Amino acid sequence: MPAKKNCIDKKRIEAAVREILFALGEDPDREGLRETPQRVARMYQELFSGLHEDPTTYTKKFFSENYNEIVLVRDISFNSICEHHLMPFMGKIHIGYIPDGRVIGLSKLARVIEVFSHRPQVQERLTEDIAELLFKELQAKAVAVVVEAEHTCMTLRGVRKPGSLCVTSALRGGFLKHPSSRAEILTLIYKGQG
Repeated sequence: MPAKKNCIDKKRIEAAVREILFALGEDPDREGLRETPQRVARMYQELFSGLHEDPTTYTKKFFSENYNEIVLVRDISFNSICEHHLMPFMGKIHIGYIPDGRVIGLSKLARVIEVFSHRPQVQERLTEDIAELLFKELQAKAVAVVVEAEHTCMTLRGVRKPGSLCVTSALRGGFLKHPSSRAEILTLIYKGQG
């Protein structure tokens, strides 16, 4: 998907936010709310910027390395918006892979996360999308993605259970096929945590 930076209709968002304020029984013209529709539109433009960005932009440059062991980046922070309630969820993502002759810059992994997380999301799809893209683009022997997140739709409303974490994983290649490789990557991810 080609990048389309200005595809978000901010004026339409502003009108919708104004209507929400009316529906709540508020006066959108009072001093404290007067600029809220514009602020919300700018916020949505930022929070959903990944809708108009191609994550493969960040997976095109590789470095040739004769390295065939695990590369792991732990605790990459992220935030996203749950598509069910339009409320934030946030946490950390761990990405591991076993290269097959080429490695990618570590910051590029964080950039891929940024693209996928800045879309209306569910954690399960976020986990799968990152793993699938990296497995395909890196042509790695194995890829593992583990996501740990707190969902405000569960902690601030409804059941209201703060501190609850949802953990999802997606394994590809050797991490999926070989129990010893799976155990090794999970041990590395959770080593020292607890």
